[in-house]
Amino acid sequence: MFKHENLKGRVAVITGGGGVLCSGFAKDLASQGMKTAILDLNKDAAQAVADEITAAGGTAIAVACNVLDADSLSDARKEINEKLGTCDLLLNGAGGNNPKGTTSKDKLELSDIAQKAEGIKTFFDLDPKGIEFVFNLNFLGTLLTTQAFAIDMINKENATIINVSSMNAFRPLTRIPAYSAAKAAVSNFTQFMAVHFSDVGIRVNAIAPGFFSTNQNKTLLYNPDGSLSARSEKIISHTPLGRFGTPEDLSGSLLFLADETYSGFITGVILPVDGGFSAYSGV
Repeated sequence: MFKHENLKGRVAVITGGGGVLCSGFAKDLASQGMKTAILDLNKDAAQAVADEITAAGGTAIAVACNVLDADSLSDARKEINEKLGTCDLLLNGAGGNNPKGTTSKDKLELSDIAQKAEGIKTFFDLDPKGIEFVFNLNFLGTLLTTQAFAIDMINKENATIINVSSMNAFRPLTRIPAYSAAKAAVSNFTQFMAVHFSDVGIRVNAIAPGFFSTNQNKTLLYNPDGSLSARSEKIISHTPLGRFGTPEDLSGSLLFLADETYSGFITGVILPVDGGFSAYSGV
């Protein structure tokens, strides 16, 4: 991997760092010599990533943290400041969906209203609490985490925030209205912050991954026998590059946005990494 010498010795804070994509982000930043703090609700998952980074010669600590709890974030900031120093790069990666904010079918059918089959969840069955959870985790978790750490980044040379949005922020996917809308909020918030923090030296951008195979969506993308689900077949047929993404596909975008040598005049951008999915009309 190409070396970004500017990043060496800086402190990176990654939320959701125990997950598939964000653990990849953490390893990429650590490979550049950054001191990484892996934040996750699951301390064991964060610790596994930190141990892997340390074993490879990097510097990393695992911190148990709830991005929806201001006190938890405050405690995490204090621990990181004491052990690694103040944050230079904040990566807001904690997020996810909830089945209570998901419909069973792409489109509403009249039969679902007249005599709905057991187990079918329509638009009218969406649970406000489930939708609230999705919005809180993706949007409010980004806001609260930024409030906790950006205070140390003000007027700090080359400070940057990178949020994790999604390609469905551009066009909503079927079945997952809560997640699509929440990620659209993250993209909008990224642009707001880019303007809001512009006079105090903080650049703010976002990466919008397309379809990546992760632990969260494995049952959606694959059948029990390991073959592609019908939804996956549709996804691949609408992805010009013809495959799902891998964590390695995000490395270049992450390091490009992190290193001011390459992106010092870029702020307020949401960068899609989706294999061309958002560019394809389907015909």
